[in-house]
Order: sequence, then C-alpha cells, then structure tokens
Amino acid sequence: MSTSEVLGTAGPAGDAPLTLNEPAARTLGTRDSLGLWGNLGISLLLPVAAVYVVLPGRSLWVTIGAIAVGAVIGSVLLGLGAAAGAREGVPAMVLLRGLLGRRTSYLPTVLNLVQCVGWATFEIVIIAEAASRVLDAPRWPFVLVAGVLATAMALRPLGVVRILSRYAVWAALAAIAYLFVEVLTQPRPPITGGAGASFWTAADIVIALPISWFPLAADYTRHNRTARGAFTGATVGYGIATVAMFTLGVLALAAYGSSGLDVVDALLAVPLGALAVLLLVVVELDEAFANLYSTAVSAQNVVARLDRRMLALVVGAAATLLALTFDIANYEPFLFLIGAVFVPLVGVFVVAYWLLPRGRWDTSDTAPARLLLLLPWVAGFVTYQLTLPTYFAGVGSGWTAWWTARQADLGIDPANGWSASLVSLAVAAVLTALLVLPGALRARRPA
Repeated sequence: MSTSEVLGTAGPAGDAPLTLNEPAARTLGTRDSLGLWGNLGISLLLPVAAVYVVLPGRSLWVTIGAIAVGAVIGSVLLGLGAAAGAREGVPAMVLLRGLLGRRTSYLPTVLNLVQCVGWATFEIVIIAEAASRVLDAPRWPFVLVAGVLATAMALRPLGVVRILSRYAVWAALAAIAYLFVEVLTQPRPPITGGAGASFWTAADIVIALPISWFPLAADYTRHNRTARGAFTGATVGYGIATVAMFTLGVLALAAYGSSGLDVVDALLAVPLGALAVLLLVVVELDEAFANLYSTAVSAQNVVARLDRRMLALVVGAAATLLALTFDIANYEPFLFLIGAVFVPLVGVFVVAYWLLPRGRWDTSDTAPARLLLLLPWVAGFVTYQLTLPTYFAGVGSGWTAWWTARQADLGIDPANGWSASLVSLAVAAVLTALLVLPGALRARRPA
C-alpha cells in the first residue's frame, strides 16, 4: 500500500501541499506571518541561551545592546530569505536550486536536515525539562507527550499557523508581560558568572537564532500572498520576540539566578512563575512542530513525491527518541556550529538572489549546477572557524585544536573578540558579488 493510500490521496483543503509536485496555497497575510514568526521567536530556548550572552562584570545594558544588535542583523537576513520564498513560491531547499543547482542543493539540504532534527530535539528537551520542574515529575513522560503533539501539529501546518497567529500569540504575550513586570521589580545585582566572552561573541549567539530559521523560512512564506508581508512578518515578528526573550532571560538571571545561572529555575522563582512557564511550555510546541515539518519538506527537495506527513511521522519519532537521552549542555556548541555553516550561506544567497533580475532564478528540476558559488560559502565557513573555532560534536577537542593552531599560524589572537558571524558574512558576500555581479549586469542590459 502506498503512502498516499495510507494517509489519503489529497492534502487538507487550503493546507500545505503533500508533495513537491503540488502548488503552494497562497493563503497567509501579513498578520498571519507576524503571528507565526512572533510565536516562533517566543521560545524558552532563547532565555536558556541568555547565559551565553551575559558579559560578566559589565553593565546589563551592554549585554542588552549585544542582544539588540544581534537580533536586528539576524532578523533582517531572515526576512530577506522569507521574502524570496514568497516571491518564488517554493520551499527553502528548492529555493537554493537557483543558487547552487538542483543536485548541488542536496548539500545544504542534508545539513539542514541535521539542523532541523537537532532543533526539534532541543525543543522537545526544553519543553519536557521545564514541565518536569514545574510539576515536579519525571522528564520522560513529557518528552513523549511533546513529541507526539508536535508531530501531530506537523501534519496540518497551515491550520496550526492560523491558530498560532490568532490565539496562541496572545497567551504567550500575556505570560511574557507578566514575567517582565515581576523581574523588573526585583533588585538586579551584577552577574559574575556569565559565559559571554565579548560584545560581538554575545551578538553571535543571538544572530545564530534567526539565522537557524533562514533555511526553513520559505517552507512557510511560500504560502504568503506578498513578499512584503513575508519580510515584515519574519523581520519584525521574530526580531522583537528575540530581543524580548533574550532580555527576559538576562533580567531573570540578574534578579533570581545570580548564584546558579539556571534560567528555568530563575523564572520559576518569580511569583506565579510556574503558571507562566507552563503556559510558555505549551506555546513552545510550535517550534518543535515547525522543525519537524521543515525536515519533511527539505527531504522533498531530494525526492519530490514523498508525502510530507509520512516523513513528519518518521522524523517526529526520531527526535523524540533523541530527546530521551539528550544533554542540554551541548546547546552552546550547537549554536556556534549553526552559525559557522549557515551564516556564510545566507551571505551567498542574499547577494546572489537580490542582484539577479527577477525571473532569472531557476528552481526547476533542470536547474544547472553552479559549483563556483560553493567557494564563497566554504570561504565564509573557514573564516568563521579562524575567527572563532567551533566545537564539532563527535570529533571533540581535536577539531577546535586544529583551527586554533591555524589561528596561531596566521597570527590571529584566539581572544580577538570579533564577530565571527559578521566577518564570515562579509567574506562570503563580497566573494559572491565578485562572481555574480558581471553576469547580473549583463542580464539587466536591454536586448
């Protein structure tokens, strides 16, 4: 029996297509987009990551400044990718066919599959961890419940988006507003144990969050009616939410968690904090659902006829099993590795896409390979490693040590404090412009 016979021969009316061979429904407006991206930005993972952006011994305003700078940079780049998805009407990995060619786009597709499964696992872990602390119960039942619910949501993505934009966002905003009021009324002694090394390394952590959504953005914005609505929703919705959630985490650490640097415990120390955190735990399901859905859609770039619902079921089961054994301590290296891989790719895409005239972006099955554009991507990745060597899970300290040795060879101070994201982004963007600009100018000349 085929997948379509098991799950039905047609997708739900007005919802996302089941296979890549079906056209995307253009049903989302600016309000839907703002609600979707605002909800995706309202995540407990952001205040949990706040410990990595706190600059010990410095004013909280410096840390909040790094958060704001990182959020603006990351969310604008996210918005440009979201707008491109709305213009072309195709998922994110199919959009990259226009950059690299059909078969070469399989490389970022594989990397994105790994990222999506990783993020879905993180989301299920943080949901279960927070719920277990609020209710003082074992973690594993919440892992199973979160995995099942997120997988079920991934089966009807556009229906879920409408619910998020109309109802869930308001509940989340109420919880956040209450937590802000409470933490702002408390004394805020200096945080002495923050993990931020410099202003720009703190900004890098923040940049990594919206950038992590760039390879997924078009999976949703292909359903937007206008590119402007897609850009506004992603940039404004996710940007404001990013600033709010990171800032909430920093303030909670200052007010309640100075001795422990555990944001979840700090938020639970707020009066009625358990109720607010429990509400955010429920809202957190949208991030897990989005990553599961995008994993399925990304896989369709390789095999267009696969039913996204069957893929979502498989990926949901895998992420749930991983979440049962996952250690949240691996979160910071994961963020830096995401930045090293996808920040330069974003630079390459944004320059190439917006330089070329409209109508010259080939996302068809016959899109020719453009191997030359792999060079600025690789150059950006290498630049990121030379600026801030990442920890590669499975390789251990050997990966970091090798890049640190290359820093020494080139006379680069390991404690340089530079923004690896901005340096790698600049290198990738400039090299791409040098490669693409001559052809773009020729294409714009009148016949």
